[in-house]
Amino acid sequence: MHIRARGPTQGYDRGWSLVRVIIIGAGQVGSSIAADLDETHEVVVIDCDPERVDELNYSLDVLALHGDGTSVDTLEEADVERADMVIASTDDDETNIVACATAKAISDAFTIARVKNTEYLRTWQRSEKAFGIDFMVCTNLLAAESIVRVVGLPAARDVDPFAGGQVQMAEFEVDEESPVANQTVSEADRFDSLTFAAILRDGEVTIPRGDSVIGPGDRVVVIGSPKSVQGFASSVSPDEPPGTAEEVVIVGGSEIGYHVARLLEERGFKPRLIEHDAERARDLAEMLPGTIVMESDATDVDFLEREYIGDADLLVSALDSDEKNLLVSLLAARLGVERTVAVIDTTPYVELFEAVGVDVGVSPREVVAEEITRFTREGGAENVALIESNKAEVLEIEVDAESVLAGKPIRESVATLPEGVVIGAITRRREFITPRGDTVIEPGDHVVVFVDSCVIDDVAPNL
Repeated sequence: MHIRARGPTQGYDRGWSLVRVIIIGAGQVGSSIAADLDETHEVVVIDCDPERVDELNYSLDVLALHGDGTSVDTLEEADVERADMVIASTDDDETNIVACATAKAISDAFTIARVKNTEYLRTWQRSEKAFGIDFMVCTNLLAAESIVRVVGLPAARDVDPFAGGQVQMAEFEVDEESPVANQTVSEADRFDSLTFAAILRDGEVTIPRGDSVIGPGDRVVVIGSPKSVQGFASSVSPDEPPGTAEEVVIVGGSEIGYHVARLLEERGFKPRLIEHDAERARDLAEMLPGTIVMESDATDVDFLEREYIGDADLLVSALDSDEKNLLVSLLAARLGVERTVAVIDTTPYVELFEAVGVDVGVSPREVVAEEITRFTREGGAENVALIESNKAEVLEIEVDAESVLAGKPIRESVATLPEGVVIGAITRRREFITPRGDTVIEPGDHVVVFVDSCVIDDVAPNL
């Protein structure tokens, strides 16, 4: 099962520029989406909490209304008949489904619903217009997919596939012990089909050149074939061989924990999962034949030592509270686990938890907010990945004859674009092409482009 089993843009004109967007729910997800869209679209936010409404009206350039997003009266007050898109992003699945159905009944708006329960997703995927919803994002599944993508790639913090899996974008953190630390890009670039797209340092995005030095603590964004990205992962962290032989431990049999285990099984891993509740552990053991399910408290040090949890290459903590996930991650690191991934429900905690010892923090709310936001930005792009909370974007573009990239060598076409643009990869008739200065891009090619967010509005229309 995949969130994009049906193309998300079916029924939605990619070239159409949104004008009016109604967001139902002003929690972390809704507020994040509103903040991303308020400069480029006319945004209306509906929430039943008057304090949230007042805060949004004060902090963002949006119209925030107090009311029930499932109510016809409230939607009409928001002028839903003029809306191009309605996004239902409350914390309640049923509310989001009903809100979309109501909006669809009285308008022609494109509707997007956020849900946690994958059963709703399965139902929606089986019917073209189930629930009156045009696009559905499943928080738990998206978070699990985000976690699984970094498994098997040492030091990776984020991984996104492009061009049907022929191209990968990956972000790696370089520590002091990494052989890559203090090397120039030219010295680190030993892979034919890899492009160094950016170096992230102290919150700033730098487009690297051959003599750019990769410092300890830097995050490096690369784009290339999966084989070359895996090869670079090995050079960043040679002591952690990539692949499916890694020992992965999942703590918590939540929906996210279950989906992480299921997806890892599909990729050939044999994970272990620790669940405290006896009945849930039995259910998981039946649903996950390729996973060893253990019933225990993951904070029981004697149990962890007896089961050699410290020998694991990676531990994913998917318990029901941020504090428990932090505790388990720090305990696992102390026992010797190579890398820890923690599910963090409160998005502002991600940076804090990573600062005190969690290797990768994944916020389900942030993941789903980015998915919805990038969907509204797709325009002519086949796929979009956001880097470091909107500091940059990676776009997959199908080049047409009018594109500034078409019919000329890359060095000429890029020279006409602002700084902050890197051609990362090209696929032509499903064949990977490494971009070089003299490579000529043809109409019909799929091009993966890294773009600094400060120039995205100038660049995107010309690609």
